[in-house]
Amino acid sequence: MNSLERMIVILDLFEGERLEWTLEDMQARLGYTRSTLYRYLKVLTDTGLLTSLPDVGYTLGPRITELDYSMRRRDPMIIASRPFMSEMVQEFSGIALLCRRYRDRVLCVYQERGTASFRSNYERGLARSLFRGAASRIILANLPSAQVRRIYESDPQRVQNAGLGGTINELRANLRAIRQAGFDQTESQVTRGVTGVAAPIFDRRNNVLGSIGLTIAQDNVSEARLAQMADRIMHCARIVTRTIARDGA
Repeated sequence: MNSLERMIVILDLFEGERLEWTLEDMQARLGYTRSTLYRYLKVLTDTGLLTSLPDVGYTLGPRITELDYSMRRRDPMIIASRPFMSEMVQEFSGIALLCRRYRDRVLCVYQERGTASFRSNYERGLARSLFRGAASRIILANLPSAQVRRIYESDPQRVQNAGLGGTINELRANLRAIRQAGFDQTESQVTRGVTGVAAPIFDRRNNVLGSIGLTIAQDNVSEARLAQMADRIMHCARIVTRTIARDGA
């Protein structure tokens, strides 16, 4: 890795449950020399990406919050999707999710709530597997074949546990069916007792960017209502895709 990549790895330490790291713990985990680690940490703290607290160590800095605010206000996908999400949660009494692919994970980047009857476990800012939930699986279904193979080969058991197939051919067949449907629907895969429906969003080169979806309580939801919801979500996804392409994203 070059110096920039090695510095970014320090930020990766803060992705999990542990949000506070001492210099000694970082050095033990990363294997960097003390002088190198000091140099990287100075850059990260000077830019506000990390902050140092007495008797605690290093934690994420205020610049992260500032960048998050800018993203919520200016991200083209959020701006294009927000009005549709607001309408959908009122019409279907659910929680709308806007998700983006991030490495081999899916991250919820925006959420609209139209009900207090349940809480989605797909919270904004929380990364999830590509294999669980409609918002994730519809993204997986639209990835290039070579990427699907690489993801499968990295952990075949995880694919099987998710019910997507025991072989690469079975996985591809299941993903092809999802892709051809234009949406995915799952039940209780991320949040117990809810149904999730999601459709893909693409950039102007037809690469999948993420998904827009809706989760609703499973109780007394008819097939006709679910079909109506799927049609509405696919329609919104197509408009967001066109908007992003028009704006040059």
